Amino acid sequence: MSSILHICIALIFSSTLYANINLIKKENSDSNTTLLVIGGIHGNEPGGYFAASILATHYTITSKNLWVIPNLNKESIIANKRGIHGDMNRKFSHVKEGDKDKAIIDAVKKIILSKKVSLVLNLHDGHGFYRKNNQGSIFNPNAWGQTCVIDQCELKQKHLFSNLNTIAQTVKNNVNKKLLKKHHSFNVKNTNTKYEDEAMQLSLTYFAVTNGKPAFAIETSKNLATLSQKVFYQLLAIEEYMKIMGITFTRDFALNATTVNKIIKNYGTLVINHNILLHLNNIKKSLSFIPLKLRGNEFCFSNPLGEVKRQRGNYLVYIGNKLITTLKPQYFKMSKNCQQKYRFIADGKEISLPKASEFFVNNDFKVIKSKKHRVNVIGYYKKDKVDESQIDISLKKLNKYYSIDNYNKIYRIEFYRSDEFCSMVLVHFK
Repeated sequence: MSSILHICIALIFSSTLYANINLIKKENSDSNTTLLVIGGIHGNEPGGYFAASILATHYTITSKNLWVIPNLNKESIIANKRGIHGDMNRKFSHVKEGDKDKAIIDAVKKIILSKKVSLVLNLHDGHGFYRKNNQGSIFNPNAWGQTCVIDQCELKQKHLFSNLNTIAQTVKNNVNKKLLKKHHSFNVKNTNTKYEDEAMQLSLTYFAVTNGKPAFAIETSKNLATLSQKVFYQLLAIEEYMKIMGITFTRDFALNATTVNKIIKNYGTLVINHNILLHLNNIKKSLSFIPLKLRGNEFCFSNPLGEVKRQRGNYLVYIGNKLITTLKPQYFKMSKNCQQKYRFIADGKEISLPKASEFFVNNDFKVIKSKKHRVNVIGYYKKDKVDESQIDISLKKLNKYYSIDNYNKIYRIEFYRSDEFCSMVLVHFK
């Protein structure tokens, strides 16, 4: 048995949940002009959803508005499949009652039709490199990669951004000034959906344009060498659309493939039930005896692509399509009478920390004894010792098998009240 669990997105901006859709809003009061960016409609196209995630977490919008749905098709992303319930991007004309994608389709339609939404971008990775003339199996008119896709040249409805072809051509021209390699060049692909493409008549962008909303797809090539290259081009194109809309922004990184690769590999943190903190970078492939509730656990990620799947009694932790670690639980009742602060001596200095926190030491630490809890330092053992407070513990006294990281430098300190779990604090040895 497997199931997708509800995820709490622990981010510093407004996040709204529609039918399990994470809609992240970055808004200003100066305008109702809003760009809606959607990633992950196809679960096997990571360039789109990793780009949307970076857009949501590393960009500051200084004027007008940005809405981001980083991972629309969550279950398919985890499975790394186009669509485990069929192609979600072919359900926008009609979706059957009982279709497992129906709630998501209905919710995203409402978001697209919101009065605030001025322009929609749907992010994809497509095969090959689109060329108007046939240049082989990879470079040809049937390819989708490296394109700004439009369904028609312009909207019938008068709109500030109704000339789709002019906008797409401008984006294409500006992206092509910053190519990593010459053959990565972008083109505009007009599917002329109403008259020539029955499949696209069922798509998200065609639903948008037929309802008077300017919409484009950005397709980076699946034939690009690395994921970071795909994300780089996605972000380049998105920034060009923002410039056309007059959306001003800053980002906390230099936009190049090397920096993008580092950001993609920074998986962030996971907080469980507000009392356990885990760093997901360099975490071991599996961790045992994680204190959890039998049901109703809450998982809060700093990365918007974070998801948890329960399978065969374990909890599989994902960032996008990447399985990061497997948590093997030990079930406890959570105490409601825990301390708010925990006291330690770290390298000879006293510190006080809240639950689900961490500290760093060079040499050793000890937990200051309290009548309100008992201490279990995971990886330390002393015969007949029930409470492991008031013990000086150095790295050499810990069994590295129980570290949570691949460098064997991070360990868990757990606090209990009687037989109920209170909290975990992490100790990092430098």
